[in-house]
Amino acid sequence: MDHRARRRAILAAHPSVAHLQGVETSSKYIAALLIAGQLCLASFSATLPWPAFVLLSYVVGATAAQALFLAVHELAHDLFFLSRAANKAFAIIANLPLVLPFAIAFREYHIEHHVSLGVEGVDADLPSDVERRVFRGRVSKAVWLTCQLIAYALRPVLTRAPKVTAWLALNFVAQVAFNALAVGVVGSEPLAFLALSTLFAGGLHPCAGHFLSEHYGTDGQETYSYYGALNALTWNVGYHVEHHDFPRVPWSRLRALHGEAREFYVGLVSHRSWTRNAVAFVCDARRGLDDRVRRSPKKVAL
Repeated sequence: MDHRARRRAILAAHPSVAHLQGVETSSKYIAALLIAGQLCLASFSATLPWPAFVLLSYVVGATAAQALFLAVHELAHDLFFLSRAANKAFAIIANLPLVLPFAIAFREYHIEHHVSLGVEGVDADLPSDVERRVFRGRVSKAVWLTCQLIAYALRPVLTRAPKVTAWLALNFVAQVAFNALAVGVVGSEPLAFLALSTLFAGGLHPCAGHFLSEHYGTDGQETYSYYGALNALTWNVGYHVEHHDFPRVPWSRLRALHGEAREFYVGLVSHRSWTRNAVAFVCDARRGLDDRVRRSPKKVAL
């Protein structure tokens, strides 16, 4: 059963689930605290010796950076504010501590990911043919996982450039201005801390395990959920089957969705550990970047 069919079935069996959809008003305050906290941490990092600088960026900075990335993900679905413009504007602000301007382009590519899940040439979440050919052995798969953020950033641009809009330009200008102002006011070390935190957040970090766990598997299932403790740090992104079934349900109500429609989810394969899944992906020769459901452009999934 694909996501569209399961959504129809769940709504038929549990009409009240429709009321879970809509904005989560607390999200903007949580994201604001994350932004302020990450900027304060970056300023503090300038006083640290190099080993402590790196350790802090991995343990705390990367965790916060991943949470900010997933805040941008929520904003891409317009789940912070009723106004689409407000969601776009806040996404640009949440993007600032992540150094690279991606929020507006991500929004476009991510909505396509939902609409055309697994469709080759359309879903930018699918690994490219080059990636699939190059990253096949244990070492190369580990390198790919380490550089997931780079792959996610470059893949859409190389395959299909984003539409140039005023919002895209604003995202770019705001980020360049922020980076330049940060260096001019507090020096290069805090910006280096933010950049390193962002790099760690998209690589070999426990919270980054959701990237791999969401759609990679060997049993033919298309999307996978994770119901572990790290959801508390990642806006419940582990409830990923539920999220694809109902993209308009915000992070705070995904557990309620799972509970109300439990009979539709208990039989699906789910991950118990993002980290364990990443280790298995690297070490098992049978696992690889081909472990995804792929569709021809003529067959749209959702």
